Amino acid sequence: MPTAEKREVKAADYQPITDPENVERFINDYFADIPILAEIAKCESRYRQFNSNGGVLKGNKNSYDRGVMQINVLYHAEIAEKLGLDIHDLDDNVAYARYLYEKQGAKPWMSSSSCWARFHQSEIAKR
Repeated sequence: MPTAEKREVKAADYQPITDPENVERFINDYFADIPILAEIAKCESRYRQFNSNGGVLKGNKNSYDRGVMQINVLYHAEIAEKLGLDIHDLDDNVAYARYLYEKQGAKPWMSSSSCWARFHQSEIAKR
């Protein structure tokens, strides 16, 4: 019996990616298998990869956090680069978030857990 091939989810299919509604659709599709990461994106960046000037979104509390998943460049840029990922690129930002979640669970985003944790207690307990 043939199986359905999983469609690759890419930001280019959700243009313009400067629109948070398009980024939200992309994030929800990309993280359909890990919904806690979609909730984290909502809390961390309100589904924004870019700021109002068109630059990559930087964190309000920590200016080293970047993009929709607020990946900290001080801690993660070198590892991301070794993986061939650019945290400033939307596709790579979410790919690195998936990698990070697979390694550490939701711990890297605990500073925003008051926003997302109540929706995903069972996920947090697993990690």
